[in-house]
Amino acid sequence: MNEMYSQQHRQLQDQHDTRNLADRVQELIVENQISEQHQPFIESRDFFFMTTIDHRGYPTCSYKVGNPKIGMLFIGFETPHRIRVHGEASIQEGDPLLSEYPGADMIVRVSISEIFVNCPRYIHRMQRIESSKYVPQTGKDTPIPQWKRIDAVQDALPTCEKGLAEKLGGTIMSEEYGEMVMKGEG
Repeated sequence: MNEMYSQQHRQLQDQHDTRNLADRVQELIVENQISEQHQPFIESRDFFFMTTIDHRGYPTCSYKVGNPKIGMLFIGFETPHRIRVHGEASIQEGDPLLSEYPGADMIVRVSISEIFVNCPRYIHRMQRIESSKYVPQTGKDTPIPQWKRIDAVQDALPTCEKGLAEKLGGTIMSEEYGEMVMKGEG
């Protein structure tokens, strides 16, 4: 198993007399594959948070990551629970799983190096009010995102997306889109 703690982690652990505890927790909970215990929870999540380091060295949390080394955080808000996954992502053209995900352009596969339960004590209990209409669903057309109406991006849209603004009611200014986002309509 990789060394999970950096020199800075170790210094803080030594300062607070928690090195032995950190080592024990790592020994007890860190695995290198998805277990039968974790699989149902991960499969039940509608989304997860993914992070990596971008080409400039900044941490970024996005579905569109740039560095193959990634971290994923799966959270259960209804019954607080979370699982962290570290691994290396890869993309293959024409992945056979593409047909199982409506609207997907590519499949990202992850080779897991570490997976572990992370204490849920700071997770607020929350309920979903409604699902986003922009999440692709089998048998339904996915709405066009409103940001594609912004006048300043019209000339930069891919050829196949030119003219989308007219279908949505015309172009809008960046400020109008900002107002839509603040209302949750973006």
